[in-house]
Amino acid sequence: MAPDRAVAVQARPEQEFFCFRVGDLRLGVPSENVLEVLRAGLLTPLPRTPSFIMGVTGHRGEVLPVVDLLRFLSKGEARIGPRTRLFVGISGSYVAGVVADTVLGLRRIPVAEILPPPLGGDASAEHLLGVVQGHGAQDSINLLNFSKLLQTARQRAVAR
Repeated sequence: MAPDRAVAVQARPEQEFFCFRVGDLRLGVPSENVLEVLRAGLLTPLPRTPSFIMGVTGHRGEVLPVVDLLRFLSKGEARIGPRTRLFVGISGSYVAGVVADTVLGLRRIPVAEILPPPLGGDASAEHLLGVVQGHGAQDSINLLNFSKLLQTARQRAVAR
């Protein structure tokens, strides 16, 4: 006798992540932290802001700070090109645009497949929820604790 479909879903809980690529990194953030994806438009640079804030852009009557995750995580620098996308990320009352070179889409990941962040890694490991291994080393996805990341980014920006 086959198990009921609802029971089978409970047996393997999943989380949904918005996955994207920026530079050489494949990243994912919980889907509840993503409002929408849009084309990267014109950015207005701001004086005296941390280097990971690329500037601000207007979106639906609001001013969004645009975050470069590569600089924030000390992994390089993002470049804005014609195919660059921004996703509008939210955590509580904090809203920001985040640069993405390529949108990989939504992915349901079984909780059992999420490995803990590597110990003794670099400073970016503090913002990881975990890692999902793919078929090769290039296919693994680092899952970000987006709420913590956005809160830390705001604290660093205000401290200046």
